[in-house]
Amino acid sequence: MHQTSSQWLFAGTIFASAFSLFLVQPLVAKQILPWFGGTAAVWAICMVFFQMTLLAGYAYSDALANRLTPRLQLALHAALLVASLLFVPIIASPSWKPTGTEEPTLLIIGLLIATIGLPYFLLSTTGPLVQSWVARVDIGSHVYRLFSLSNVASLVALISYPFLIETQASLQQQAYGWSTLYAAFVVLCIASGSYFVRHAHALPKSTHQQCHIPEGDWEPVWRDYLLWLAPAAMASWLLVAITNHITQNVAAIPFLWILPLTLYLLTFALCFESDYWYRRKIFVPTGGILLGVSAYGLQDSDIGINVKVAIPLYAACLFVLCMFLHGELARLRPNIRYLTRYYLMLSVGGALGGTLVGLVAPKVFPAYYELGLGFTITAILAVVMFRRNPFVMPLAVFLSLWCAFFLYEQAKDDLSSARRLQRNFYGTLYTVDSRDDELNDTVRELYHGSIKHGQQYLSEERRREPTAYYGRTSGVGMAINATRRPGQKVGMIGLGAGTLAVYGQEGDSYRMYEINPDVIEFARSEFTFLSDSKAAVDTVLGDARLSMERESPQMFDVLAVDAFSGDSVPVHLLTIESMGVYLRHMRQDGMIAFHVTNRFLNLPPAVESIARAHGLHVAHIRDENDSPLLRNTDWVLVAKDPAVLAKGGIQHRAKPIQPIPGLKPWTDDFNNLFAILK
Repeated sequence: MHQTSSQWLFAGTIFASAFSLFLVQPLVAKQILPWFGGTAAVWAICMVFFQMTLLAGYAYSDALANRLTPRLQLALHAALLVASLLFVPIIASPSWKPTGTEEPTLLIIGLLIATIGLPYFLLSTTGPLVQSWVARVDIGSHVYRLFSLSNVASLVALISYPFLIETQASLQQQAYGWSTLYAAFVVLCIASGSYFVRHAHALPKSTHQQCHIPEGDWEPVWRDYLLWLAPAAMASWLLVAITNHITQNVAAIPFLWILPLTLYLLTFALCFESDYWYRRKIFVPTGGILLGVSAYGLQDSDIGINVKVAIPLYAACLFVLCMFLHGELARLRPNIRYLTRYYLMLSVGGALGGTLVGLVAPKVFPAYYELGLGFTITAILAVVMFRRNPFVMPLAVFLSLWCAFFLYEQAKDDLSSARRLQRNFYGTLYTVDSRDDELNDTVRELYHGSIKHGQQYLSEERRREPTAYYGRTSGVGMAINATRRPGQKVGMIGLGAGTLAVYGQEGDSYRMYEINPDVIEFARSEFTFLSDSKAAVDTVLGDARLSMERESPQMFDVLAVDAFSGDSVPVHLLTIESMGVYLRHMRQDGMIAFHVTNRFLNLPPAVESIARAHGLHVAHIRDENDSPLLRNTDWVLVAKDPAVLAKGGIQHRAKPIQPIPGLKPWTDDFNNLFAILK
């Protein structure tokens, strides 16, 4: 009975730690997303921070377990645990809000250190540290199975947050709830340490069936460390790279990022639960086939970008390759005397892979070439692992050359087809020129990943025509026409190619808010909408809402809010508080135009709900046409005075907005994309 209760104590501590660890990641990321434009790059930087902190935690665990006596281990760790309670509740300070000119990466990392640094660090130490404690007490536990348990807890937290917690609790409630859970973890961890101090003994030389490494006097050397590090690094690399590929290049589908991370954690849980799940005869050949097809798909749009093919293909590839990499790691697990060192190298690998893809690749590559490079390195790693296998090794060599060739083909196709290709923190921008045979004209298009952000016909007679989402019969075109007056003032959130500037007349002023400096540069150098405009055009760099909060009232006749086309919808621009910011800048007879065209999200009811909360009036304009210059669009127009919406035929064309049962107006503290999924 005593042994069973202690097993539950240690298992409960590890489960609570891993659950809290993965729960705090989306919770804090959602708090700071609005400050950096809601971009997916924020999550990537957060992931790098989490991996680097995990590395620091594993290094701490290794030093603690190997250099301090049990009593000193408990004393130091308990003191840090108690001190970490000063960080709760975990609510990011508004003093960290950017002004628009800072480097986002360093600011986000500094913010995370100040907000959750010590609690997250201590949570990250728990897995290896508590497992080292379990190894030194007689409770009959399979130590490495506890690593599987921690990944199961992470998986439960990952799935619970978007589908259960986020839909039921405000951000403040989430922060206080997590803080309560963390306090319970602190109690459990100190209790586990106390049990360890009372029952600790020397590490055994024999670990029975817990490892595959020769026992006795065996000690790991640098080759062993590299073989522990490399598979962990490539699994992490592939996780981030495949997530980027399917969310940026294949489909901007909300919550799609959850799929790769779920598969990644599942492979950890399976491979370390027992030796039953990883079978070389199954996963090595299957992984080779999927690796080859996926590498080929990076330069074949029918495979690599087609939604119905690419998402299942790359998800399956990630699962099988991670089963191979994590399975080989599990086969290399050492005597429990080296348990913390083993986990430290796994953490070094995970941090290295995530950092190279999340921080280094955007600075080095003009587009998403890290996935093809990851495929190539994974194949080379297989060459090293199977260097003594006369059948597998030559096939792995061929596969590495295959992946390298199609990486070259991908880069060559990009550089030959794209007029211009550029990448930064916010993603990859590129322009493409193509021939429109119907109009006998050349059209230039601007893309951010898989999302088109504007187009312009280059002939003299058409280059000043509004295109794509901004036609004269679109909602925003009608709003500008209905509020027309001498010296009209128009604001635009989300610059794109700058198309809206073509509506400007002599004496008008257009103010464009854009968070991505490369978009402003592209709009000025690749397109002529801004330079051709008769209006005075001004661009403001930085998150639009933060910029508008600092500005004096602009007295706009029209404010176009166009930032909701992708999966990373900046919900901070669709809240009751954000509507209050917009209204402060509007004339009494002005109009706010929300661009809500979206394949996956039903945005009109969300706009209507925050408008009604302010006592405003709305009109949903759906524009369907056959012109090659224009695309079908949905805009929701919002006005203080219903008479404004009666001008220019707006009310006549307005379509009813079908309400979503139970949908409440979004606030900065509570909002949820899951409720408006189509």
